[in-house]
Amino acid sequence: MGNRHGPVCKICRREGEKLFLKGERCFTQKCAFERRSYPPGDHGKDAQFRRRRRSDYYKQLREKQKTRRIYGVSERQFRRYYRRALKSRELTGELLLKILEQRLDNVVYRLGYAASRSQARQLVTHGHFNVNTRRTDIPSMIVRPGDRIEVREGSKKRPFFKELPDIAESRTVPQWLSRDVKNLTGEVIQQPERRDIDANLNEQLIIEFYSR
Repeated sequence: MGNRHGPVCKICRREGEKLFLKGERCFTQKCAFERRSYPPGDHGKDAQFRRRRRSDYYKQLREKQKTRRIYGVSERQFRRYYRRALKSRELTGELLLKILEQRLDNVVYRLGYAASRSQARQLVTHGHFNVNTRRTDIPSMIVRPGDRIEVREGSKKRPFFKELPDIAESRTVPQWLSRDVKNLTGEVIQQPERRDIDANLNEQLIIEFYSR
């Protein structure tokens, strides 16, 4: 999604809901959204400004931007995923979300081996994970049923990964993945279903945005 140097909490405030971009912090009172849930900027506190009628285009754009920001992908990547989903016989919106779910950085996050998708993306980029025994440093890699993800042996010696089993144990894994916390491995059992995607997303608005 490009390098963002500003506070990511502004993204949640802009979208008007928690996107859980900072992991565990989002579940505490330290979360900036808890203190300032209104949008950033001069008109953020203006109730009249916030109550004004939003156009269909505005709703479609915001849904697309929210989805991009949750998964941390650039506009170029997102549009490419949309075109790929459009060529399939499956429902375009559902397939788009499934593709995003199957990104390696998202799978690492879903397995509980990172506190947030951004942290998962960083860990993958630094080469701490193998996919099917091969070192992989591409966060956008799409994993498929049967693929095995594991923390590399050399990385397990690092303090972060030594403490990870205890942290990951408390996190729920979706049904389309299996996990061995003791060995810091995971496997893709099947493709994710729409019900497995817990983000509050309306894929129909995204399709309408690109179909204008």
